[in-house]
Amino acid sequence: MARVAGVDIPDNKRIEIALRRIHGIGPTLARKIAAQADLSGNPKVRDVPDDRMARVREIVDHDYTVEGDLKREVNDNVRRLIDIGTYRGLRHRRGLPVHGQRTRTNARTKRSGRRTVAGKRRVMKK
Repeated sequence: MARVAGVDIPDNKRIEIALRRIHGIGPTLARKIAAQADLSGNPKVRDVPDDRMARVREIVDHDYTVEGDLKREVNDNVRRLIDIGTYRGLRHRRGLPVHGQRTRTNARTKRSGRRTVAGKRRVMKK
């Protein structure tokens, strides 16, 4: 297994798919990184020469914020919102949806586990 940004990426997958295992790299960014490293044809990781793999490592390490640094940055942003008392910070603190979604129905995963909804039982007719 090749190691990029502290993450083992699988050898048997194509490079664009394997790079997605790194937190902070999605489909578009994986495609850009492969293009910057001159990897045409989307080869499997085991078929990528060592010099090209080193180029991929260098690109990811120097040009992009990934893994622990990205998680820390996002967490710091949320902490800042909570500390200054913004509406979004309050929603984060209470564990509710932040982006304006409704909570009267739905939002079960943010609020709590599954609950039986009262009054929804079928009444048998005689």
